Amino acid sequence: MAEMVNVAVDAMGGDNAPKEIVKGAVEAVNEDKRVKVFLVGREPEIREELKSYTYDAQRLEVVHAQEVIETGEPPVMAIRKKKDSSIVKAMYMVKDGSCDALVSAGSTGAVLVGGQVIVGRIKGVERPPLAPIIPNINGVSLLLDCGANVDAKASQLLQFARIGSIYMESIIGVSNPRVGLVNIGVEEEKGNALTREAYPLFRDCPDINFVGNVEARDIPFGGADVLVCEAFAGNIVLKMLEGVSGALVAKIKAGMMENLRSKLGALLVKPALKRTLKGFSTEEYGGAPLLGLNGLVVKTHGSSKAVEIRNSILQCIAFKEQNINEKIREQIVL
Repeated sequence: MAEMVNVAVDAMGGDNAPKEIVKGAVEAVNEDKRVKVFLVGREPEIREELKSYTYDAQRLEVVHAQEVIETGEPPVMAIRKKKDSSIVKAMYMVKDGSCDALVSAGSTGAVLVGGQVIVGRIKGVERPPLAPIIPNINGVSLLLDCGANVDAKASQLLQFARIGSIYMESIIGVSNPRVGLVNIGVEEEKGNALTREAYPLFRDCPDINFVGNVEARDIPFGGADVLVCEAFAGNIVLKMLEGVSGALVAKIKAGMMENLRSKLGALLVKPALKRTLKGFSTEEYGGAPLLGLNGLVVKTHGSSKAVEIRNSILQCIAFKEQNINEKIREQIVL
């Protein structure tokens, strides 16, 4: 019998908490018997939401935490002062080993600080990158870093590439994943000081399958399986992809409703279009793990609905079963 995967979920984090968080947690528990969820937050509010659902009470518990870290609060100060907050309590559940993972749609800053200060880095990992899965025309790519390290060094980018390769091969099942350095041109000499310094490190590293620089326009076409950059560029890439995707969907829907002919055509293409658009929805791939910590921390969008929360919880199963942290410990040079 498979070992149970215990996931602490920040029930108070995000724009749609606790309603959508609780719904997503219930859906995850009902979908996969390998997972047990601990909803951390204000118990009366969580219990009120749970009244609407049927679920296995043995695999869904509520852990009371009175305080909430708001998005606008200074993250370091909030982590220090709000010990009874849902994020901090959930972090300590990962630190003490009672939970294998944490999922939060709350304050990004608090999640990043808490992950490093409370859960702690794996020895040898310089800076844990935030690594979301992004869809492309052929499947998916892993983008790291997208928000944790705005000012990274070339050596740290190389470590991101090695960690990302481990994750992509173990979780997504891509053999010998192609690693690309996000840049403004494909030539080796292109880019800023950081990318020019990083390029030869990537090229000469035997642990990764480096395919060179990847321009932003090639990302949606699957230019590489592992896309590496510092967080400033990565966050812009991620937000741009999400924005363009949303704009295209809105334009397509509007075009289909223009007249009777377009409406009839929409009925014919709706099933195929729905499948295609679902494949390009970031919600389907869960949240972004903060890789390189002693436990798994997953950050989801602040606007996350139940589907993203559910998928974020379920992705923790593969992370544990594939022993990602052990592989990182073994393969990252100390």
